[in-house]
Amino acid sequence: MATFNLYIVRHGQTYYNLYNKLQGWSNAPLTEKGKQDAVKIANQLAQTKFAAAYCSDTTRAQYTAQTILNHNHLSDLKQPISSSILRGEFYGYFEGNDINQSWYLAGAPHGVPTFKDIVSKYSNGKAKDFLKAADPFHQAENDEEYWKRWNQGLALMRRNPDIHDGDNVLLVSHSNVILTVGERYGHGKYDTTKSPANGSLTKLWVSNNDVKITGYNIH
Repeated sequence: MATFNLYIVRHGQTYYNLYNKLQGWSNAPLTEKGKQDAVKIANQLAQTKFAAAYCSDTTRAQYTAQTILNHNHLSDLKQPISSSILRGEFYGYFEGNDINQSWYLAGAPHGVPTFKDIVSKYSNGKAKDFLKAADPFHQAENDEEYWKRWNQGLALMRRNPDIHDGDNVLLVSHSNVILTVGERYGHGKYDTTKSPANGSLTKLWVSNNDVKITGYNIH
């Protein structure tokens, strides 16, 4: 298994982002600003050669990833590898609901009425657990369920025979993915109480049994 540099890009702005709605597995199209976000990061990465490119199967991630590849001058990749296991957190009943109201319902019974309060006192993982408990269907992902799925995503990249030591790999992903990665591998150095910017870049060094953050929410 190779050691590689993982470039995680958050997709461009969507209408749900604009309307302050939770958006995990649900789809909302990119706004005009979101399309500009994609072009901006594509231009920044135009001279970075990627050995492989991945994204979730949501349209916002696929559009952003394809835009990056279309603008890239060094890679031979025609399209990204898209997979449902690379999606962000599933919010269950709260998909598409107002963000502030959803986190209030999840956290207020525990004395932490905002997402920032939950993460500051507990963690992003506990936020997932609280949201699942508040979901009347209990279908939202808790922290254990989330990481079981996401570790499959890391395994998918680690076993790609086209990735060799020192290669760069693109992943177009989601806000809660970057927050969760920032918390688990950032050793407290990064603010994971607020979403990274649309079109921002977070860089990881990935080996067989370790992950290190080398840049966070660059925009």
